[in-house]
Amino acid sequence: MVEKLKSGGLQAAPSGQRCRYAEAGDVACDICLGGQIKAIRSCLVCLASYCAAHLHTHNESPALKKHTLVEATMPLQGRICSHHDRLLEIYCRTDQQCVCLLCVMDEHRSHATVSAAEESTKKQRQLGKTRKKSKLRIQAKEKELLDLRQALESLKHSAQTAVEDSKRIFTELIRSIDRRCCEVRELIRAQEKTAVSQTEGLIERLVQEVAELRKKDCELEQLSHTEDH
Repeated sequence: MVEKLKSGGLQAAPSGQRCRYAEAGDVACDICLGGQIKAIRSCLVCLASYCAAHLHTHNESPALKKHTLVEATMPLQGRICSHHDRLLEIYCRTDQQCVCLLCVMDEHRSHATVSAAEESTKKQRQLGKTRKKSKLRIQAKEKELLDLRQALESLKHSAQTAVEDSKRIFTELIRSIDRRCCEVRELIRAQEKTAVSQTEGLIERLVQEVAELRKKDCELEQLSHTEDH
């Protein structure tokens, strides 16, 4: 079938479908010469991948319509048994690898086997559960991270509030001390003024008393001289 299509060369794609060149990671059409056109489906019976132009035979031929087509996401070489050139459609759970039907009848005869599709479904289910657990762990860690960030912001806010409060309190305390210092200085100056005034008054009286006493002493001295004569 593949050789027949190759001999026919590149055909026009059906209406509504466009062929495009294969890029890195794409599967190339096995029929197109040079293998540069992107394949869109792979046939698990023909063991070949087809672009839109060469796929129409599988959609039109009654015999080919029965073939199993899958999306061309990986080269078919990875799905072919290297020993028997048959499709790896069985999964050996004993050896944990995909095998073909001939392998099952030969070296894997007594092994535990299931269809590759069944094993794929099981692994997808397990992967889904694993991803669900992973998402739950991620959500838990994200919540923990959010809580820590909120706690950090709260800590920063509390610290800033404490700094501002302490600054306000100490500013008021300094102002209160300054006012008290002024009051004490004024009180001291007032007491000083009163004491100085009192002392100066006392000195003035004492000076007057001394002057009067000296005056009387002089008078007494003169009187004594007069009585001698």
